[in-house]
Amino acid sequence: MFDNLLYQHSSKLIADDITSGTLPGAILLSGPAASGKLTCALEIARILSCTGSKEHPTPGHWLCNCPSCLKNKELIHQNVLLAGSRECSLEILAAKKALLTAVYDNASHLPAARFFFLRAVRKLTMRFSQTLWEDDDKASKISPVIQNIDECLESLEPKAVLPAPEKLEKLCDKICDYCDKLESTFLYKSLPINQIRNASSWAHLKSVAGKKVIIIENAEQMREAPRNALLKILEEPPEDTVFVLTTAHRGAIMQTILSRVRTYSFCERTPEQQAEVIDRVFHAAASFSGKTIEGYLQQFLPMPPDAVKQVAFEYYQSICTGKLMPPAAVVKNCAGFSSKFLFKIFLIGIQESCKNFDSPVATELFRKNSRSLLECYNNVSVYNQNPTAALEKLTRDLALNRRMVQ
Repeated sequence: MFDNLLYQHSSKLIADDITSGTLPGAILLSGPAASGKLTCALEIARILSCTGSKEHPTPGHWLCNCPSCLKNKELIHQNVLLAGSRECSLEILAAKKALLTAVYDNASHLPAARFFFLRAVRKLTMRFSQTLWEDDDKASKISPVIQNIDECLESLEPKAVLPAPEKLEKLCDKICDYCDKLESTFLYKSLPINQIRNASSWAHLKSVAGKKVIIIENAEQMREAPRNALLKILEEPPEDTVFVLTTAHRGAIMQTILSRVRTYSFCERTPEQQAEVIDRVFHAAASFSGKTIEGYLQQFLPMPPDAVKQVAFEYYQSICTGKLMPPAAVVKNCAGFSSKFLFKIFLIGIQESCKNFDSPVATELFRKNSRSLLECYNNVSVYNQNPTAALEKLTRDLALNRRMVQ
């Protein structure tokens, strides 16, 4: 069990609870970004639906090839719902690079790279399940995009013959374009209440075989109404359904929800361990000099993090001098904040620019600015405000903070 989850002790605890039949109906996987929480959640879903095979009769074996496990490994099992906001584009681009490199090098890990790209794409498309999006106004526009992606993925299925390298590269580019449209245009930054209600209705339907699993990523980003709807079903979860919530900020989860889940903590891997993950998953150790998984993925951003921080520095200096940089210009200079990572990096850049503890006044300004930056981040990541509007308010708040401490 959990052979694909490296260097996380919680995997053993979860495996023991599954084996002993003591895994509760609702759990929380809590830990830093890129620590394997979604990998763990998807593996839990596979294990709970595994029926065992002739070669591996004990359910849950990593190499089990029962029909249920094969579907789960390809992320097409009907017993799994995946919801919640996530930055999928960077992993998809990294997986594309791994696949194409393996093809052109005729590498021995080509089957693994092919499978990795397939799963990376489906980690996005799973979030657009008809079950979750029923009665959503966007559903009719989403369906053609999903259909185009699925048709493209047929050539990448495990039993399909891969196209020639040049054709495969064009196919991957087309898939990435569709995925970018899907994520940037339709994916909610904060899980809407209708999806929680739809998931709840689905959870109460009797499972044909195995446990059903509902995965909610970044649960801390839910607004009040969805949180309350989730709390209601967690009070009495259906017997054959397991809820798996993930978060990088356990302190931001409602206490009433925390009281109804069992938490499994994920740790920050060491630089050496992360380098091994990059090597084994992305097959990129030789070409990447960084030490973190996030650092590796950030090289696929539309502009370098250092360039974003430079814009942040210039933006904050414009506030300090009274010569304000228009928010629309900031957004344009940061590639339209097409990636949520870019916006987060931008706000971190501002915080670094005003970090000063040389005097009580400077310390108080930093405290006020940090509060304003957090509010701005939440306005975009939780309340779906567009970056330009969020920065217009942030500009006023940061300017007011300076006047208040002077």
